[in-house]
Amino acid sequence: MNATSEPRPMATSHRIVPSAPASAGERASRISARDVTVHYGPKQAIFDVSIDVPERSVTAFIGPSGCGKSTFLRCFNRMNDTIEGCRVGGTITIDGEDIYDPSLDVVELRARVGMVFQKPNPFPKSIYDNIAYGPRIHGLVKSKAETDALVESSLKKAGLWKEVSDRLDAPGTGLSGGQQQRLCIARTIATGPEVILMDEPCSALDPIATAIVEDLIHELKEQYTIIIVTHSMQQAARVSQKTAFFHLGKLIEYGDTEQIFVNPRDKQTEAYITGRIG
Repeated sequence: MNATSEPRPMATSHRIVPSAPASAGERASRISARDVTVHYGPKQAIFDVSIDVPERSVTAFIGPSGCGKSTFLRCFNRMNDTIEGCRVGGTITIDGEDIYDPSLDVVELRARVGMVFQKPNPFPKSIYDNIAYGPRIHGLVKSKAETDALVESSLKKAGLWKEVSDRLDAPGTGLSGGQQQRLCIARTIATGPEVILMDEPCSALDPIATAIVEDLIHELKEQYTIIIVTHSMQQAARVSQKTAFFHLGKLIEYGDTEQIFVNPRDKQTEAYITGRIG
């Protein structure tokens, strides 16, 4: 990537970049970012961030509002491409594949790297069609029977099947806030992603719904690599194995969640954890 490059065209072949081997006792890195920068016009929002995200785990991004957490998160599925004047520099690979290579199909990337947003955003369709829509447009199902099975499987993985199995034709927008968010998670799962990005997925939910979603995140990490942006340090401590602290667009500290919260190495991290900045 080049910080001054024009938007890249989509295509179908890929360039493979070798990944660094994992350290003994640690999960292999699924995502590697090196010297990533993001500019919105003349304003720089992200400064030379390098990070490795392990597979089948939860990594939390924490930091004050406006520190760049969500901007950096959106680099992983190229959502920033949709923002006029936004330029991304550096290198990001997923399983060794350069996701900013000009030959990469961005539509395919966004199926592989699903995203759950801050506010539940079910489609104005039935519960069934919310799940079936993505697999249909990506050609993942060929028959009604295959679609039925995938809808059921996705809703079960999202912990929603028992609550909605008898009303799949009902509108998804008619569910409670917590159910809508789990429907959106099921919709993301249905396209068979390798990575799930979650941008403040519980900020609009009540404590009971939040606890349900957090339990779901614990279950999903056995199959998926999850990155969650959260303003809640308590949530980061509950759900994640790795935590990255951002401040003013810079990655200040990254490590095991317990170490970050119990024994931070950087004074800025300690100041944020103890409430002196934020």
